[in-house]
Amino acid sequence: MGCAEYSFHVPSLEELVGVLQKGLKDNFADVQVSLVDCPDLTKEPFTFPVKGICGKTRIAEVGGVPYLLPFVKKEKFMPVIQTESEHKPPVNGSYFARVNPADGGCLLEKYSEKHHDFGCALLANLFASEGHSGKVIEVKAKRRTGKLNFVTCMRQTLEKHYGDKPVGMGGTFIIQKGKAKTHIMPTEFSSCPLNSDEEVNKWLRFYEMKAPLVCLPVFVSRDPGFDLRLEHTHCFSHHGEGGHYHYDTTPDTVEYLGYFLPAEFLYRIDQPKETHSFGRD
Repeated sequence: MGCAEYSFHVPSLEELVGVLQKGLKDNFADVQVSLVDCPDLTKEPFTFPVKGICGKTRIAEVGGVPYLLPFVKKEKFMPVIQTESEHKPPVNGSYFARVNPADGGCLLEKYSEKHHDFGCALLANLFASEGHSGKVIEVKAKRRTGKLNFVTCMRQTLEKHYGDKPVGMGGTFIIQKGKAKTHIMPTEFSSCPLNSDEEVNKWLRFYEMKAPLVCLPVFVSRDPGFDLRLEHTHCFSHHGEGGHYHYDTTPDTVEYLGYFLPAEFLYRIDQPKETHSFGRD
């Protein structure tokens, strides 16, 4: 399993505040981007295992969509190494969503209540840090006026401004008001090959989920040659809903609040040798 390392372009936080403020205004009626102290993310609604997202920021992309499509490669079920701090054992605070066999709805559960490992299957897009408090970029955006979703708007803003200098970012955001289109993978992998976005979308299960939703995005402005999934966001909630975020479905009332940092390095782990471009929405 190979691993390549890449150094991202890392603008100052002050510069990123200005760039994102300008870009988001093209897609949202009300935008406020600021440099603030990271809130305590162990508190609700986040309930993360650590207080912040600061310190040695990294992005890791493991595997990729070609391990899922057109046929699943079941040998690509991988362990994730979770390092312990000097004072605390590793904690898996993840949630997982699956289709409820009883009614076809969403069944959201804490991973640690069902399993005791740190594995992942086929692919993962991860933002990692030392979990410290510190300065972060706060983004408030209300009333979507454009066609781009919240994450895509930020990513394309960075691509437009920085061009061939890839910038990677991650963090968390809350959909405070409104609803969002999400999907959950079926319980069983497809027995037929899935060779297009249309075929993939027929296989997935789509939902409209209500706020508040806590989302964890990873996005890279431009692929520096590692066959990256340029953006990937999952969400969970405290009312039993969660999944893969696509976009909000209530543009007139939606409200986003997010906290982000640029990543210093990319670790590209087990990059698929054979690839394609579908199934990455």
